[in-house]
Amino acid sequence: MKMKRLPMPAKNTNTLSAIEIAPESVAKRSIIWLHGLGADGTDFVPIVSELHLPAAMGVRFIFPHAPIMPITVNNGYEMRAWYDIASLTIDGMIDKTGILRSIHQLEMLIEKEEARGMATRDIMLAGFSQGAAIALATGVRYTKPLGGIIALSGYLPLAQETFEHASKANQSIPIFLAHGMEDPIVPYALGKASYVMLKQANYPVSWHSYNMPHSVCAAEIQDLSNWLKTVWNK
Repeated sequence: MKMKRLPMPAKNTNTLSAIEIAPESVAKRSIIWLHGLGADGTDFVPIVSELHLPAAMGVRFIFPHAPIMPITVNNGYEMRAWYDIASLTIDGMIDKTGILRSIHQLEMLIEKEEARGMATRDIMLAGFSQGAAIALATGVRYTKPLGGIIALSGYLPLAQETFEHASKANQSIPIFLAHGMEDPIVPYALGKASYVMLKQANYPVSWHSYNMPHSVCAAEIQDLSNWLKTVWNK
């Protein structure tokens, strides 16, 4: 795989820079992968090789860096984040302005891929924790059909509003949801509740749970690899 590192973004801009990993052959598909709170685009770069996807799939991975912002729950300490967190309660995790801003930024990355010749049906959104929340909210709302959504250790933010703005283009979007049953950061119950809501709204969701905390495990990566191969071989 070839890695291209792009410049880091300035604070609070609408332009997100990213680490990009191109396939060995021509890019046929793209996965835009959002990191969690306090991390950056480098966090999930190792998963590219761990997924063991066939070279023929031609997947281009894009790992954007979130903007730097003060996080209330961390005493205003500045770090990379997709939105602010006031407290670890569900209400405290809802920063509507920040969430909508990040949805817009992710939509811009999708449009950038489309401008490069990638059909939106060949673009997947993925994320961990906060990144998973943005991937879910964006994918459900996006007005053109996408290839899928991968949400690890996250939840669906602004659920009622997101369903109200849900796009018919992605009513049948395949979704991979996974969560650790010992997660002390984003409670397992919150992840499971998001699965139930999406399932009740008739989205084709594949739900996976693991004996782990707020992290990623080998079994989860294997399940995700199998899911990707199935979805993209249809």
